[in-house]
Amino acid sequence: SGVVSISLVKTSRRQEEFLLRCPSPTADYPTRQNKATQAWNRSCPSYFRWIHEDLRHWKESGITREMVERGRRKADFRLVIVGGRVYVDKYRPAIQTRDVYTQWGILQLLRLYPGSLPDLELLFDCDDRPRVLAKDFPRPNSGPPPLFRYCSDGASLDLVFPDWSFWGWAETNIRPWKNVLEDIKQGNKRRKWKDREPYAYWRGNPNVAPTRGDLLKCNLSDNYDWNARLFKIYIQGWAWSVSEKYILACNSMVLYVRSAYHDFFSRGMSPLQHYWPIRDNTKCSSLKYAVEWGNNHSEEAQGIGEAGSRYVFEEMKMEFVYDYMFHLLTEYAKLLRFKPTVPPGAVEVSPETMACHQNGTYKKFMMESLVRSPSDSVPCNLPPAFDPNELRDFWDGNDKSIKRVEAWEDEYWRTHPKPNLGS
Repeated sequence: SGVVSISLVKTSRRQEEFLLRCPSPTADYPTRQNKATQAWNRSCPSYFRWIHEDLRHWKESGITREMVERGRRKADFRLVIVGGRVYVDKYRPAIQTRDVYTQWGILQLLRLYPGSLPDLELLFDCDDRPRVLAKDFPRPNSGPPPLFRYCSDGASLDLVFPDWSFWGWAETNIRPWKNVLEDIKQGNKRRKWKDREPYAYWRGNPNVAPTRGDLLKCNLSDNYDWNARLFKIYIQGWAWSVSEKYILACNSMVLYVRSAYHDFFSRGMSPLQHYWPIRDNTKCSSLKYAVEWGNNHSEEAQGIGEAGSRYVFEEMKMEFVYDYMFHLLTEYAKLLRFKPTVPPGAVEVSPETMACHQNGTYKKFMMESLVRSPSDSVPCNLPPAFDPNELRDFWDGNDKSIKRVEAWEDEYWRTHPKPNLGS
């Protein structure tokens, strides 16, 4: 596994850089940010406002220990922060190493803003689908469990947290997001818009959800060409993969199949501004029309692609991923009505205990995503919560854009023959 022997070096910015000191379980890392830390007057991206909306269900009642414990049977692990130290009580195996890299990400947050997070205690479920259903807690102050996960939907109350792959997805050889983002920027420069293939592309595992399996019906066949090129990649044989957030950064017009699920950043995106909406119940004909529209409206399509790319490059930078985590956990901790305590059997984790024993790609990605110095600035300023009118206008605007696209599509198929080959 190797030994990182250098624990303290100087960077070109005269900022102390702290690497891991293996095999020591602890290292001399600052417990507080420097007093000279600057408070930049910068606002967080607008999607940070959804933090308030996600926590709205506990705003009046607060979060009691009983509420937390209601989520115990659905959680993969409990994570406790007390005095800036992290403890984990693992309940069951997670998919691949999702739990490992999620915990690693939280440890990096503590290295970025040492001494800034309050004590807290949370439960985390590493599966994809939401599990805290709003219908099970219909009354005000009915006390739903505050369960953290990677995505939620309009019918669920799960707390949305950045997914593990921002620190690397070792099983698929996807590097940490900071590195991938730079790779995509360089890749975008290699092929101009006018030289790109005029098809819709998708690559992924169709077994994740029925809507993905159904998508494969739209692939090129001997009978018809839906203008789509779809590639199946299964987990067992993945050498590399591309998830939705990586596709968004490809400077192409993104075709987004409408889904009930949202992750922490996607709620800030709008149809016809950042992406082109695809109908879920008639995917194939919808994909066909979207590609035809893009090929016949090259400037507009390029504008959507560039806007989506700007959103990813500017508002999904790793610094904002950390700031989102910081504000979500801080606002969550404010609602706790009990004192966080380390449960019996919990194990203290640190970057050293997690990374020093790793090998190969797993360790490589941890080293690439290691926060090596505390930030020289405080987190961005959390924007205020939506008022009801703003929230209504946001959803109404999105609905109008989607209906506009659907009306264009309906008109297209009234004047073009539509094959009777599924959707």
